[in-house]
Amino acid sequence: MQVDGRKIDHAKLEEIRFETVSRVQAGEAPTTVAQDMGSYTNRIFIWLAAYRAGGWDALRSQKAMGRPKRLDARKIRWLHDTATMRSPLRVKPPFALWTRAQIRTLIERRFWVKLSLVSVGRLLAQLRLTCQKPLFRAYEQDASPVERWLKEEYPKIRALAKREKAGIFFEDESGVRSDFHSGTTWAAKGETPVVRVTGARFSLNMISAVSPRGELRFMVVRGGVGAGMFIEFLKRLAQGSQRKIFLICDGHPSHRARKVAAFVESLEGRLQLFFPPPYSPELNPDELVLNDVKNNGVARTLVHGPKDLLRAVISRLRTLQKTPEMVRSFFQHPETRYAAHP
Repeated sequence: MQVDGRKIDHAKLEEIRFETVSRVQAGEAPTTVAQDMGSYTNRIFIWLAAYRAGGWDALRSQKAMGRPKRLDARKIRWLHDTATMRSPLRVKPPFALWTRAQIRTLIERRFWVKLSLVSVGRLLAQLRLTCQKPLFRAYEQDASPVERWLKEEYPKIRALAKREKAGIFFEDESGVRSDFHSGTTWAAKGETPVVRVTGARFSLNMISAVSPRGELRFMVVRGGVGAGMFIEFLKRLAQGSQRKIFLICDGHPSHRARKVAAFVESLEGRLQLFFPPPYSPELNPDELVLNDVKNNGVARTLVHGPKDLLRAVISRLRTLQKTPEMVRSFFQHPETRYAAHP
């Protein structure tokens, strides 16, 4: 139920203003505070605008002196909603991230108001918006199939696997180059360190599959990964398995090739392929395995030749293979937790 401010005495209304703005400044979302306090959301932004222009005195019942507001409540509300509910791509920015400079340009373009970066940062802080590392999504991704996969399709696959006592694996492929490096190193202050590496470039490909139980199967390939190589990996995956295997892999043409379908059919139900929505690598826990190999197995290893690269990749994969708890941890990421066993 919304509170009618016209029926509240000045002292009580002033108290409500102070408490409301204090809670927003303490970290609560304006919409949440409005609902909890029984206030209109638009009124919250009016108070925030007044506080920004004149401080706490501006919230008192008597009109406080201060500089005129450059952004009123309506503009601040629009900015809050734009930054939290719209993609930067919709306003055609140089790149798809909300930065202080990006928002300053947006404010100037829409309201003809020029603010410094410091003022923009202060405004965002007052709205309880923080700078965070984003999760990236392919812009081609359709949210509807992803939601259907999470709520309908994968639960059906898991239920079927339980009935048929099948093991679920997630598969992925990735290439590793010899010039991939990351991380930092200690050096004298003011002197940028130089690490000598070979200028030659060579690469190899990895195919792997992981299960929520912590199982890892892999194959390292020198050369491309086509339908034939994928079939070879499927043979190794199915070999010696005492249970059916449900393999979840992306819709790459090599996975949907006719000879792959023929091979799977020849196994007479011992192996089935399932395909998640397109452009959704974040749903695949095996993506995290391959990232781990690149960052922890290759990036900080001195690679002199193809043999060093091969050794580094296989060494890291075997380490993961012998450490099921590490593999299971890849199913605890916010985007992949849906696939963890209950």
